[in-house]
Amino acid sequence: MTLAVVAALALTVASPATAITDGSPDGEDHPMVGQLLFYVPDAIDDRFTDPGSWFTCSGTLLDGDTLLTAGHCAFGIGHDGTDVWVSFSEEPDFSILPPSSTFAPNGNDARYAAWSNELNTSSDWTRGMAEAHPDYTEATFVLADVGMVTLDAWFELGEYATIADQGYLEQFATRRGPDQRFTAVGYGLESGFPRFSGGDTRMQATMKLVSLNGAYGLGGVSVTFSSNPGRGQGGTCFGDSGGPVFEAGTTTVVAVTSFGVSFNCVEPGGYYRIDTESAQGFVLEFL
Repeated sequence: MTLAVVAALALTVASPATAITDGSPDGEDHPMVGQLLFYVPDAIDDRFTDPGSWFTCSGTLLDGDTLLTAGHCAFGIGHDGTDVWVSFSEEPDFSILPPSSTFAPNGNDARYAAWSNELNTSSDWTRGMAEAHPDYTEATFVLADVGMVTLDAWFELGEYATIADQGYLEQFATRRGPDQRFTAVGYGLESGFPRFSGGDTRMQATMKLVSLNGAYGLGGVSVTFSSNPGRGQGGTCFGDSGGPVFEAGTTTVVAVTSFGVSFNCVEPGGYYRIDTESAQGFVLEFL
């Protein structure tokens, strides 16, 4: 079971959403999208007798050291938010991490020490400090599901992502709106329950706008996009939380992957809008 699966199943319905289903390898199309690996000290890992668990998410560079992700990927992280590492490789290197089985059941602290040491000395992973939106709570996370990571190193890219202007998605609430395509990018599973497969490779999928009203009626903060691999459109699944949804053909982020509504990853999920006043007020503080 991959870290992406563990991250997904450790939470409830509104869980770290997804990877890409029926998509295609991203290659170097979106080098500003990376994978997050982070430690939550009070989370439960059933293999251990003491608390502490590791999770994965996705995120997007807005400049050389500022990464946009979901709020639940930046909340409650380790030592003052610093136990988060990011890799921008198409296939991040997890082989440096000793298997958890070598530490279970009473060696969770030893696993943390070993893993953090390997990540700190790896050329593939960069440490950072994570911060969730100030209105974020675990009970109602879908209402403020945006977070930021400030990296310890600067990544020089030819192009970074930008966030959509406030109210940007409203232009697609017309008859022409459904014709507009959007591109989801992320790491994680390529299929959900019962056949979990894939993971930890940057993928992309093309989606259609379903509704600005959002899943569960969370209009104004959430938006839904198609997630129907049966029609060859592709979509998102467990392990991709925090990953960007771009307006197709651009590097403009309109939303981040927030939560799934089913374990089989074929139903439209929830995506947190980045074009809201609340989201932009928080994100722009870091730029």
